[in-house]
Amino acid sequence: MLQIKNLTKVYEGGVQALTSASFDVPKGQFVAVIGLSGSGKSTLLRCINRLVEPTAGTVIFDGEDVTAASDEDLRLIRRKIGMVFQHFNLVLRSSVLTNVLSGRLGYVNPVWSLINHFPKKDVEKAMVELARVGIEDKAASRADELSGGQQQRVGIARAMMQDPKLVLADEPVASLDPVLAHSIMQYLEKINQEEGVTVLCSLHFLDLVHRYADRAIALNEGRIVFDGLPTEINDDKFKEIYGREAERVG
Repeated sequence: MLQIKNLTKVYEGGVQALTSASFDVPKGQFVAVIGLSGSGKSTLLRCINRLVEPTAGTVIFDGEDVTAASDEDLRLIRRKIGMVFQHFNLVLRSSVLTNVLSGRLGYVNPVWSLINHFPKKDVEKAMVELARVGIEDKAASRADELSGGQQQRVGIARAMMQDPKLVLADEPVASLDPVLAHSIMQYLEKINQEEGVTVLCSLHFLDLVHRYADRAIALNEGRIVFDGLPTEINDDKFKEIYGREAERVG
């Protein structure tokens, strides 16, 4: 379903964020992308949907070459790829419902979206997605009235409005406490298991990786240093991923 071939990203100034990353992800898998801050996790996820333009390499998604896609083709491809952000990326002054409906922007007439007019079926779908994450009662609230955990649930509902085949979750629980982190991960797990949506989720903590992921891909300084089952990350591999001075927790 997703093929990454020799994906490389060099930022201005010569910063090598990603070097020849290659792997395939079959439909329905839950993959955790792990590594230290600055290891290339966010760059990898954002190169997949070209929020960050790769310097070299190829991304094939659902049989289409994302890296070679025109602007119009990329817009159509992105409709099938939901994105969940670490800092939620909501319009704070807008209502929860409006934020969720923005997930349909790739499907509706742009003029309608400018006047906040969406088809009735999209509004009904938005309420279904809010119910999925347990906050349908917050539909009329402003986004900035919600807690961090609630805002992230809005982000998940917005991503699901796209009817995605793939969800990229970029550090979705990094700013949340452990209890909220598990609640958000459980929603992603439910989407993965019940809807068959493939999930790539960048994470810091191994306890979350062991609990939720089918597979772990580890980056160190932009290079893949591990690709396998989370249970296969032994002490030596842990030190290779996180450094010799790191302490293993979870």
